[in-house]
Amino acid sequence: MIVVNRTKGKVLGDRVGRAETFFRRLRGLLFAPPLEGGEGLWIAPCGSVHTFGMRYPIDVLFLDRRGEVVGLYPNLAPNRFTKHTGRAKGALELPAGMISGTGTELSDRLELLGGMDD
Repeated sequence: MIVVNRTKGKVLGDRVGRAETFFRRLRGLLFAPPLEGGEGLWIAPCGSVHTFGMRYPIDVLFLDRRGEVVGLYPNLAPNRFTKHTGRAKGALELPAGMISGTGTELSDRLELLGGMDD
């Protein structure tokens, strides 16, 4: 899947996987190597994430059903968790630095090419 910040005109990832089953969401990026540029993971449904057991930081964006950024956690360190984001349809996990590198902010519109629901 490809994720584009339509507000900023920036590609956030062109190799974004999906975690949409219970077990895939439960595992997330645990035991996975650090994300490379262009990689990411879309987790849905999802209103909060944690990095317990991970060895590297990640950027996390929460999106509502329209693709609007309703929560963001740049550089979320290992062994941390986010607050619950009630309006979130899902969470997008990206390499640390992607939020600041693309200027992504709350209320930006993201498009998941391949779709949020496909």
